[in-house]
Amino acid sequence: MHHRVSFFIKFGSCTTRLNVKKRKHPSKTVLYGLMKNNASDILRTNKLSVTDSRKLILNMFLSEKAGALKHADIERMAANRLDRVTIYRSLQVFSDKGIIHTIPGIDGSARYALCHNGCEEGLHHDNHVHFVCTQCSITKCIDNVSIPEVTLPTGFKPLQTEMVITGVCDSCCQN
Repeated sequence: MHHRVSFFIKFGSCTTRLNVKKRKHPSKTVLYGLMKNNASDILRTNKLSVTDSRKLILNMFLSEKAGALKHADIERMAANRLDRVTIYRSLQVFSDKGIIHTIPGIDGSARYALCHNGCEEGLHHDNHVHFVCTQCSITKCIDNVSIPEVTLPTGFKPLQTEMVITGVCDSCCQN
């Protein structure tokens, strides 16, 4: 099922309207609402061991202001409580289980963000736009905007579509 969605992009004093198709994906719905679940619930729902290190990392993503995090951000926020391998393995398991998704960074490093669209093990439905602020480097998922559908030539099969918009976030615009 497809729905038309309009959104506005502001560049300086200009505002542009963009219409895109928003796709609805039928899937198992496991809500990762920021206020409705805690890390332990999410881990149990996904049949993962509830460990202190996994809870610590997952709580970083559940933080209201977290946005997307790089591996280095998690290391810094963990303040030497976790080693690199534990962080890497946790991020890999969370991604495999559909708890987080990967966002390509403009600097070449991957960022990770909490899934919100009923992703499940082996199947991500995070077909939305990502925004990277060029001033403060925050990366945010823009969940209410889907990536426009692209028609590929016959014989081509898309595996993943990513759209990253760079610009200045609302916080930086206010400063």
